[in-house]
Amino acid sequence: MEKEIFIIRHGETDFNQLGIVQGKGVNSSINAKGTQQAQAFFEAYSNENFEKIYISQLQRTAQTVAPFSELNIPVEIHEGLDEISWGIHEGKKDGDTFKDFYRILHLWQAGETTEKIDEGESPEEVQLRQQKFVKMLLATKEKKILICSHGRAIRILLCTMLNQPLKDMDTFPHHNVSLYKMYYDANGFKIVLFNDIGHLNG
Repeated sequence: MEKEIFIIRHGETDFNQLGIVQGKGVNSSINAKGTQQAQAFFEAYSNENFEKIYISQLQRTAQTVAPFSELNIPVEIHEGLDEISWGIHEGKKDGDTFKDFYRILHLWQAGETTEKIDEGESPEEVQLRQQKFVKMLLATKEKKILICSHGRAIRILLCTMLNQPLKDMDTFPHHNVSLYKMYYDANGFKIVLFNDIGHLNG
């Protein structure tokens, strides 16, 4: 079955603005700017006739798609869309945290994607839960779907959909409420829009 899948990152949070690490264990809310971003996406894409919306278990994704509630589109929560867990660094901002944060990013870029921060998740562990989500997604009858997730989770999800190695995940940049539009058919997934923010620029 052919599908159009729109993938957005959640709206800005105060933690984003302050450069504080937020992952699966930080259930932050979007801020005023994040609310404006969410509304801008809704105004640009409310006529797409989405048949289903999937979000993570974290409230910042639910808040980002909240404007679509007036359209009565079914919304389903799936843990596969949760952000990666950054373990002991979640909620922190200091020199030691960011030194270790970038150490792990360099390991992942070198292909060591089983590595993780203490008490956190590896990209491969995130991919395992995402694979369950993608399998479920492809089995559904809906053809036009909106997904709201998180920065690192989206990078891993795109690698998963496109069958690319996880070491390449940083080739997929993102911004708050930026859009990746995917098309799926018998040949698999392809990207139609790449990290698009046109809707945020009026």
